[in-house]
Amino acid sequence: MASKLVYVLNGPNLNRLGKREPAIYGSQTLEDIRAMLVERGEALGCTIEMRQSNHEGFLVDWLHEAEDEGAHAVLINPGAYTHTSVALHDAIRSIKVPVVEVHLSNPHAREDFRHTSWVGMAAKATVAGFGAGSYLLALEGAAAL
Repeated sequence: MASKLVYVLNGPNLNRLGKREPAIYGSQTLEDIRAMLVERGEALGCTIEMRQSNHEGFLVDWLHEAEDEGAHAVLINPGAYTHTSVALHDAIRSIKVPVVEVHLSNPHAREDFRHTSWVGMAAKATVAGFGAGSYLLALEGAAAL
């Protein structure tokens, strides 16, 4: 059986995980999350391609690339772009690859401005509020598609 390629894209400030507001985002680093995803991915028959950028255009390019490379799915934690990026919304709608939005915290339990997700409006599903476990739950869902 061929491995399913899953892109895991991370937006602004996620490179600061483990340092940035651990009471909200936890103490695990992005590298810790990558290692968890690779291990779980192997069990699910998935190859993980994980990336992070603080620049919106890179995320758009990587969404396009995911389709061009035949990815099975994309997990995306767009960070603050969740609430502002029509460009990511449009990029997700422009590809056939299913996209799952991921959040460490529950945006609906936070400030009002976090309650609108442009990314979520275009994504197949959203997993939020389980800390680093949100990524694992999203991967399990994506692998089952």
